[in-house]
Amino acid sequence: MGKKIYPDSGVELKPFTAKHYDKVMNAVSFGLYRRFIIKAVNDMDIKPGDSILDLGCGTGRNAALIASYLSEEGRITGMDVSDVMEKQFRKKFSDEPRAQFIRQRADIPFDLAQQFDKILISFVIHGFPHEVRKTVIDNVLKHLKPGGTFLMLDYSEFDMKKMPFHHRFLFKTIECKYAFDFIEKDWKNILGKNGFIDFTESFYFMNYVRLLKAFKKL
Repeated sequence: MGKKIYPDSGVELKPFTAKHYDKVMNAVSFGLYRRFIIKAVNDMDIKPGDSILDLGCGTGRNAALIASYLSEEGRITGMDVSDVMEKQFRKKFSDEPRAQFIRQRADIPFDLAQQFDKILISFVIHGFPHEVRKTVIDNVLKHLKPGGTFLMLDYSEFDMKKMPFHHRFLFKTIECKYAFDFIEKDWKNILGKNGFIDFTESFYFMNYVRLLKAFKKL
């Protein structure tokens, strides 16, 4: 990977970190990452025939869990900009006709010429400057079917100053400055102003993580 587009972002990973991403996440979360991801996927209300887009899919770890809920008619599409992540995704799904990979940035306007029942973005949007997040949301809205579900799995809204010291230290150590801004935003209000309705939320990891579900207006 060349020069970072957003120097203060943690989304653009170095090749070594990208290659070992799942192991790194397990280590920094003391094994809790895998457990709450499993719970979150279970809470996504996936239907067997759903077509699902995973924006910033990474290694395909979440996509593999999602695929286990799908029938032969269901489809999972992973989208990422990293060639390292693409190799790992394609390896995971080498014999899986229901899965495909698209190399594409999520932070610029794009057109996949199709719409999906559900779109997931997991621990990606917090790593962008706030003005760029609007572009990501616009891309989601464009690619969701009317009534489709947006699934935003990321940090919840909380006051970092009120975190226990060891939690605050860990958060400030592993996260970029954009995450500090992200947790202060009212995301239901933001999404409500951008074409989404009927919010539900599930919390994990001592309530620091949230799956926010919203539906595209009909």
